[in-house]
Amino acid sequence: MKLTKERIVDAGMATFAKVGYHGLSMRQVADRLGTHAGSLYYHVRGKDELLALMADRVCRQAYDGGTTALAALPAQATWRDEVEAQAEALRRSIQQHPGGALLLAESPRTLSPGALSLMERLLRTLLDAGVPTAQCGIAADALLSHVTGFVLQEGGDSPAPDVTAEVYADLRARFPLVIERMPRLSQDEKFRRSVRLLCTAFATLVEG
Repeated sequence: MKLTKERIVDAGMATFAKVGYHGLSMRQVADRLGTHAGSLYYHVRGKDELLALMADRVCRQAYDGGTTALAALPAQATWRDEVEAQAEALRRSIQQHPGGALLLAESPRTLSPGALSLMERLLRTLLDAGVPTAQCGIAADALLSHVTGFVLQEGGDSPAPDVTAEVYADLRARFPLVIERMPRLSQDEKFRRSVRLLCTAFATLVEG
């Protein structure tokens, strides 16, 4: 197949999912494509540009997903509904790409159109809601960082270890809030509640 920038990004995403940011190399990407590393440089200048293209793809898909989600909201939807729709769209987009959360968390900050589009729309939503300009950037960054971190934790889930009754009783005695009183929620519900909690914090800026 003809070597294209899109195919290189595909291979980069697959390689990144296995080796992460520091392990990614152009040679590994070339090996996955069955070609020499030198041939990649006709399309991508190097690792940094490849990472930027990969992050941009995730962000663009998240933006498109957010557009669809926002369009589906009822006319009486609030700014909180709009924030939640954008956050969920980003979460779903990251989940669709193996290593997507790690990519956005660890890759160098780049001024990619996809990332800028996501931030621009979220900032506009918060500004229109009445969040002060001086606080908008921090609020938007906190939300996007939360989404990325949440998906990283989801991807890192492992089977619960086998615990004897004796060990469980000891843990329950030492950490009652964690063992007994923390709500047992699905990941979807936990995410919704966490985003709504952030929106409640943002609302104090509006009301203040």
